[in-house]
Amino acid sequence: MKINFFKKENSFKKKDFTSRPNFYWKIVLFSTAIMILLSFVFSYHLFGQINQEPVLSFTNEDGKLGTINKDRILKVLNYFSEREKNSVEILNSPAPVVDPSL
Repeated sequence: MKINFFKKENSFKKKDFTSRPNFYWKIVLFSTAIMILLSFVFSYHLFGQINQEPVLSFTNEDGKLGTINKDRILKVLNYFSEREKNSVEILNSPAPVVDPSL
């Protein structure tokens, strides 16, 4: 009398399953090429729309450019000179906290 034990299956992989990596790579490359082509078409279309818009000019009704007020320029120059003085004072002042590592 012979006792039959269950056979242990070592491979759990399906026998009929085969992967086709070349097919999937072709899909990825084809979709990438389509996306690049569509981005070129969209950018050309957008450039065409922007190129047709009129250019706005900053001239007055007389056709002359407006002059800059002298007081306004002096205010800006004073503002930057005061900032420069403050920066020099900050750089030249000693540190308020003594470094404990010294």
